[in-house]
Amino acid sequence: MHPSEGILSVQLVELKQWSAVTRVEAETADLVYVDGIEDPVKHPALQLSEYHALFTGPTGPLNGLQFECGGFAYLHNATDESVRPLLSVDAPTGPYAHTYTSDTRDKLLDDLRRHFTDEDDYSAAEYVLHRMNLRNTPLVDAMVNSSGEDTVFTLRGRQRKVADDVQKASELILDSPDREAIVPRPQRAVFLVSGGPGTGKSAIGLQLRADLEAAGRTVKYARGSRAFNAAIKENVGYTEAEFRQRFAYFSGFVKPPSPPLDVLICDEAHRLRDRTTNYRLPVEKWGTKAQVDELLDASRLTVFFLDAGQTVRPHDVGTVELIEEAARRRDAVVRRYHLTEQYRCRGSDAYLRWVRALLGVSAQEPHEWVPDGLMHIEGVATPDEMEHVVRTEFEAGATARMVAGHCWPWSKPDENKNLEKDVRIGGWHRPWNAFSEFFCANGEPPSRIWPVHDAGIGQIGCVYTAQGLEWDWCGVIMGDDVVWRTDRWVFQRGKRRKDLEAGVMRVAKPGSLDPKVRISTLDDDEFARCVRHAYHVLLTRASRATVVYSTDAETRRHLRKLVGETDVQGLRPTQSTIPPELRIARRSGGARSRRARRAQSKAKLKNEMMLF
Repeated sequence: MHPSEGILSVQLVELKQWSAVTRVEAETADLVYVDGIEDPVKHPALQLSEYHALFTGPTGPLNGLQFECGGFAYLHNATDESVRPLLSVDAPTGPYAHTYTSDTRDKLLDDLRRHFTDEDDYSAAEYVLHRMNLRNTPLVDAMVNSSGEDTVFTLRGRQRKVADDVQKASELILDSPDREAIVPRPQRAVFLVSGGPGTGKSAIGLQLRADLEAAGRTVKYARGSRAFNAAIKENVGYTEAEFRQRFAYFSGFVKPPSPPLDVLICDEAHRLRDRTTNYRLPVEKWGTKAQVDELLDASRLTVFFLDAGQTVRPHDVGTVELIEEAARRRDAVVRRYHLTEQYRCRGSDAYLRWVRALLGVSAQEPHEWVPDGLMHIEGVATPDEMEHVVRTEFEAGATARMVAGHCWPWSKPDENKNLEKDVRIGGWHRPWNAFSEFFCANGEPPSRIWPVHDAGIGQIGCVYTAQGLEWDWCGVIMGDDVVWRTDRWVFQRGKRRKDLEAGVMRVAKPGSLDPKVRISTLDDDEFARCVRHAYHVLLTRASRATVVYSTDAETRRHLRKLVGETDVQGLRPTQSTIPPELRIARRSGGARSRRARRAQSKAKLKNEMMLF
């Protein structure tokens, strides 16, 4: 905010790496030569003027707002003398013509104080960022808001391109939904869409499902994530029949539908298994061929969305190469896409790069987090401190959860439906989310709806119940499965023991207790990959802020060094500092009751009958 006018105050910054410039023409400094750049470039003031037009134009984030706007170039590698043409009397003038170098850094700071109030009023920044469309409505919220009939996603850029191409392919390859074909078309098509967390894969898939269904196509949306499907089912209000008609699991196509579906949308395809197995069913009903083949045989047009960085189990086999090879065996047309622009973590590419570098998922060296105003992260010294932050925001109306690495035993509820407090860090003891299909003694929800039910705030989730979902704030506990030692990560497998007095399992040796990952038959490199990817998922579940705690002292010191200050320049996005009109109301409770669903279904049927 402006210190005296009380209106929005915006400064556009052209940050230059230049160290020296020379003049192109004697009579003007509009164009200059820069060391290392062959062609002449514009004076930064001219670039800033163009940015101003973009920000204030008909589609700009400042359009229609009352604000003060200026701009400046900051050449931190240069001195006044080395860029003299930019500062001369015949250089461009105006509110965007200020140029600062390393010599005038103090003046820059003084000038900024004339444009921005000393008080913490970062709700103004939040408002401008919202106008820049950097935050999509969370998936489940979008489906709830539209009652599942049509989603409210705004597909942008490459997202829109993928959706349009699938729609065109459905018209070219599939038979008309208006009449039965005498000879069905033989063509098949496979779309392979890869991208990191928050690049819009699920948004595209859910929007395609709604649009294709509206066009009369037989279409299903399948995932490997039980938690996400349950969240959709419980919150949108589908009846069991309506849900089964629209959604499925990868394991649901051992017997292919007859006739095949028009379109099958496979989200989280990195979670494909070698073969479909189900401990709830007899072995003779398990799959006998590769799961990818079952999915391809189920439809004429198949869309796969996948992210190689989210494979968290050894038997996650879904890769672009695997699917592409299976598609070619069927002579299917294959189209590949890669999404790069992301909208989770409030569109902060810097945060996602920081997380990947921190965990060693990318080749970039770990580095200190530089606050970008989009995403916030803070390190804490105790689990109590982490829980206090998360609960405070939850009680203020934000969505929030606590998650952890799989480093403690996971007990089922006892005969009285009480949860064991398995996650034990010193005197801080909390239960995992309920290992059950029912509500427990103190109202704790079953695991399938833990991510979206208010009563889930008191339990700890893991990668399997968090994957595919997001909250405003997320507290992440890094356990002893990954610890920092001097200059590298060390990955540890844990052991458990029976506590005879309590009658439950406890930690005998700190480390991973994930039964799918800690097995001795898994080599060390693959074990490390699974652990890295699990924390990659957990650290990217927040849409506003992540609070991270490690059970290991040396790791905590490493994290605090990389995370830096908690509240740099007042950018901590607490619920109280978000403008009221920008707050997304959290849904209270969980699913609609069965009685409410039956009533809704009867009312819908009655309305349909009245049409005749």
